[in-house]
Amino acid sequence: MNDSASAVRLIPREVLFGNPDKTQTELSPDGVYISYLAPDEGVQNIWIGHIGGHTREPVTHDRDRGIRWYFWGYDSKHILYLQDAGGNENWRLYSVNLASREIVDLTPFENVQAHVLHTSKKHPDELIVALNKENEAAHDVYRLTISTGELSLVAKNPGNILGWVVDADLNVRGAGAATPEGGMDLLVRDDESSEWRTIVTWDSEDVLSSGPIGFAKDGTELFVIDSRNTNSGRLVRMNTQDGSYRVLAEDSHYDVGEVMLDLDTYEVLAVAFFRERKQWTVLDAEVEADFAAIRSLHDGDFQISSRDLEDRKWLITFQSDKESSICYIYDRQSRTGSFLFHTDPVLAEFELAPMEPLSFTSRDGLTIHGYITFPPRQREGVPMVLNVHGGPWGRDRWGFHSEHQWLANRGYACLSVNFRGSTGYGKDFLNAGN
Repeated sequence: MNDSASAVRLIPREVLFGNPDKTQTELSPDGVYISYLAPDEGVQNIWIGHIGGHTREPVTHDRDRGIRWYFWGYDSKHILYLQDAGGNENWRLYSVNLASREIVDLTPFENVQAHVLHTSKKHPDELIVALNKENEAAHDVYRLTISTGELSLVAKNPGNILGWVVDADLNVRGAGAATPEGGMDLLVRDDESSEWRTIVTWDSEDVLSSGPIGFAKDGTELFVIDSRNTNSGRLVRMNTQDGSYRVLAEDSHYDVGEVMLDLDTYEVLAVAFFRERKQWTVLDAEVEADFAAIRSLHDGDFQISSRDLEDRKWLITFQSDKESSICYIYDRQSRTGSFLFHTDPVLAEFELAPMEPLSFTSRDGLTIHGYITFPPRQREGVPMVLNVHGGPWGRDRWGFHSEHQWLANRGYACLSVNFRGSTGYGKDFLNAGN
């Protein structure tokens, strides 16, 4: 390590790998509060406070493993979260009454795992959840009333269902069923008392880059990521009667990564592709000016993390490679953004290194993409660590990466390669990993 590199201040591991100051920031549906996960006596809990205020307080007081995932009820009176015991992954769903601070276990069943499938602003007191109450190997679907805890069964899983699709009225009307050949059938029904029918079958080559997103508002069409007869997973609007479709967005090399829907009309507003960096394609002219205004707030890659019921306030989270996530409240009427906070401001005290996209051609002619981070102030003559992502059906993306910064801070170049089998680069690249 040369003198310039050795002058870089060492970043403590607990700063890079410990809990951030704040994470999972959300906007309440009424647009009054923000919430986030933050330590309370060293354990991750849910905090809330008024958007314009300076006082925020925890509404949960877990003292064991901490809370890792939560969301707002559409009534803005409840926050709901999942919690297991001792890492057994038998997640239970809890609600917090924000007025009384009473916490209720909504799924009080031993050795049962809960998954939240869908919420709806039209039905603020109801949720659709999946529970493996009857068969530990298969999750059935239930309608749950938040205020009373009442559960009613709406769909049985015969054992081959991989996922469910819920329409705008909280009816379970779509499902993905595994096939013996390693593919998946897309099943639909007209209502919850009708028989299921198959409208699409994806084979094993297509299934990892295809799948349903959700129903259009009238329930006669589905938004689907579909890679049949093409390389990449493209967004299509599919008729639920005959499976015919029209393409809404596609890229010949990259799969559609995110889809943003209107909260009321359920129409597609924008889609994101994860190329070297995340890039949005706007499909609805109503939000074109909003996306332009958001891009002017910060040069990071952004996520619209949550929106109020009127769709006038958006909580925007920017991802950057050399700082922690940055949160803004965006006002659609004035098209202005108000800075909230960095999620881990202590990182600003240290010199971080940029993450640089790269690509190269392999010996068989395939283009491979990845990212490299060099030590600050030094690019040549340094050892390199190859940092391999898991999965294998995953991929590394641009942004703040604790392991990259840890190694670069210690004088190593860190290289992450999205090898064959990585997702997002189309099914040819995905299936090249087989």
